[in-house]
Amino acid sequence: MAAMSCENCSFQYYSQLNQPLEASCMLLLIMLGKVSLNLFMLGVRRRDVKQSFMGYFCISLALLDFTLLVNIAFISYFEDFALWGMRFTKYHICLFTQIISFTYGVLHYPVCLVSVLDYYMTIAQTPKPASIGQRLFYILAVVFIWISVLFYILKVPAVSAELEIQNHFFTCPFYISVQSYWLSLAIVFVICVAFVICWSEVITMVRSVRIISFTSETVLIFSYASDCNCTVCKKQLLTRLLICFLGTWAPFVFLQMIILLLGAQIPAYMEMNVPWLYFINSFLIATAFWFRCHDIRLTEGTWSADPFVSWKFCFIPFNNQNTEQAEKSGTVII
Repeated sequence: MAAMSCENCSFQYYSQLNQPLEASCMLLLIMLGKVSLNLFMLGVRRRDVKQSFMGYFCISLALLDFTLLVNIAFISYFEDFALWGMRFTKYHICLFTQIISFTYGVLHYPVCLVSVLDYYMTIAQTPKPASIGQRLFYILAVVFIWISVLFYILKVPAVSAELEIQNHFFTCPFYISVQSYWLSLAIVFVICVAFVICWSEVITMVRSVRIISFTSETVLIFSYASDCNCTVCKKQLLTRLLICFLGTWAPFVFLQMIILLLGAQIPAYMEMNVPWLYFINSFLIATAFWFRCHDIRLTEGTWSADPFVSWKFCFIPFNNQNTEQAEKSGTVII
């Protein structure tokens, strides 16, 4: 079966001829691994994290993946059964997975756009516990995005035609998201450009970095600072954000580079996962910090936006004098 064109879609089509539906066992194992990875990432994140749109969306994605896993396991076990007047067979495993793949394939841009707007608007605000209204807004925003994208997918004529062809030929093709490819390429490009711009600062700052114990937490102190005018401070901040980001996500960055270089085609239902979203989340937070650095209020709650990266030591101290004061105030050099 040849690939069909889809001018208004944000994904590519990659088919495998006459793929047997008996591959449902392999699909079941893949989804089991993905759900386990999602739960692991949700479990190891910091608990004292400020409420955000991305956090709620990650939870919703984990729930939807778990629901898909349960459906695949249920259909694989009973193989052919009727429920509420509808007959379910192994074909529906492929059908549900492909609908999910189409949906995941067009979610990258909307989720990133809403998330970066959320951080840009709230990153400089005085931190306070999320109100019921704010939590309800995030929940409604997540539900609205899921429903809107699902209706968009089901209303696209080319997608409906693809699903009908699959039903006729009993094939189970894979769908590759173009959005995830370009988003990954953009993130890697920005990181490389930032490293080229700040490479001398990165080397000098890494040499001067010190590990200290602060409030029972191991942290980094950047004691190096040059003459700090507006331009230099922005460059130093970019360097510190780059070091902190790569200090946590360097393996993931290298993985993205390998995938891009090899041109690996990963199905959309696998590519959209909680680790990938938290990786993008840290990148968006760093971007918001850099653009709004002059509006950031140096309070403890400001740095709780990221479940994995501690950004506060990118801002304080900015010179050796502040470092010495911080050490005298109770920090201990390891």
